[in-house]
Amino acid sequence: MDSIHSAHRPALMPTPPHARPVPLDKAYRLLNHGPTVLVSAAHAGQHNVMAASWACALDFAPPKVTVVLDKTTRTRELVEASGQFALQLPTVPMAALTVALGTDSAKTQPDKLQRHGVEPFSAPGHPAHTTPPLVQGCAAWLLCRVLPEPHNQQAYDLFIGEVVAAWADKRVFREGHWEFDTAPDALRTLHYVAGGQFYATGKSVPV
Repeated sequence: MDSIHSAHRPALMPTPPHARPVPLDKAYRLLNHGPTVLVSAAHAGQHNVMAASWACALDFAPPKVTVVLDKTTRTRELVEASGQFALQLPTVPMAALTVALGTDSAKTQPDKLQRHGVEPFSAPGHPAHTTPPLVQGCAAWLLCRVLPEPHNQQAYDLFIGEVVAAWADKRVFREGHWEFDTAPDALRTLHYVAGGQFYATGKSVPV
């Protein structure tokens, strides 16, 4: 098995111009509709990103999330070593990239982020050398610190994180609400089914 230190560190891009902070008391709304996420982590100068379908909001104040990370993944190693991870919500144009990041392993392809053209950027206001990178092109991003639950992590691969900062693309998430109906279709988030098939977030149904 490769060591953690074999992963390649990507070059960091500028913060996306449409990214805006999300108040922590509204952070749970970023995940309430059940989107597929990209999970990023960093430790000792090494970074990685993987896709995950099983992630959800857990609590309001402080905001907490859960995500399932398989024991065989490089990202999990980095999360366990650093105590941090980031969740981000890929959009429709990122469907093929999301499959690739969930299929290819940095253990066998240490340059997978470069290979697939991932464009990471630093979490605004957080040190780039110790913070998980965020991925350009997503609709939202949540930076989390691990709340250790050794039994859940070992028995169920389930990690709990407290959200310490969040951002969203202002074109699709404003004033604590998703605005998919008025935003460009390219900003719709993804919902994974199986076999490389996604559904995009659809129309709202107000009641």
